[in-house]
Amino acid sequence: MKSASSFRPQWQLPPGVPAGVWDYVHSESIANDYDDYFNNNPLFKLDETISRDFFERPGVVLDLGCGSGRALIPLARRGFTPVGVDLSLPMLRVVGEKSRQEKLSIHRVQANLVELDAFRDGAADYAVCLFSTLGMIRGAENRQTAMDHVYRILKPGGLFILHVHSVWHHLFTPLGRHWLVGRAWEKLLHRSGGQLGDKFYPYRGIPKMYLHTFTQTELTRLIGQSQFEPPRLLPLSAKEYRPLRFPWLFGRIRANGWIAVCRKKG
Repeated sequence: MKSASSFRPQWQLPPGVPAGVWDYVHSESIANDYDDYFNNNPLFKLDETISRDFFERPGVVLDLGCGSGRALIPLARRGFTPVGVDLSLPMLRVVGEKSRQEKLSIHRVQANLVELDAFRDGAADYAVCLFSTLGMIRGAENRQTAMDHVYRILKPGGLFILHVHSVWHHLFTPLGRHWLVGRAWEKLLHRSGGQLGDKFYPYRGIPKMYLHTFTQTELTRLIGQSQFEPPRLLPLSAKEYRPLRFPWLFGRIRANGWIAVCRKKG
């Protein structure tokens, strides 16, 4: 069977969406067993804890790259007005089924995170972009556009919770070190485009899935260029998705990734 991307040339894909991600968002099988595949993932529990700590008053909250709705359901139970945004129709169908089963009101919007013009300025009190979804956008300019949309859509003083993976977490596995050295060598010799953290890898039947991983400097610069206030960064453990112990001790290198809590000026 041909992949979804095989029906479109690369130049016809949406901005920031590489072929592997296009195949991912069209996969019915990935959407249908997403929850079972990631069952008991500790990062999901940490995400819910952080949103509970920072999203104190009910309001409109956008989940950008909502997937199967793991963040939306708890927010709806707490009285928030959740809006799930995803390019994947199969994922949005799963969200719809969950909301019907629990008799919850969850709005769903199919959209590319680089193209959020349908949302008016100041439409949301909160936003989240979790599980390294921002890293699935290819190209620094496209990621910046997505971040600028988030800032625009939030009300003054609105909060945005973002999760990304660190490029340096590859240092902790032999394959990761091999990949990182290879990427650095390619960049040094100008043999490849993109950035150091760009990664293509096989994933659940998709031969060239894409993910961009970040340095801490790159992450804070991206947030600052979107005019957010300096973020509160929570570095995560390289072995478990929990806050990194002793983050002052080479935390930029040891972190698996970061959760950033960003506030719109207001």
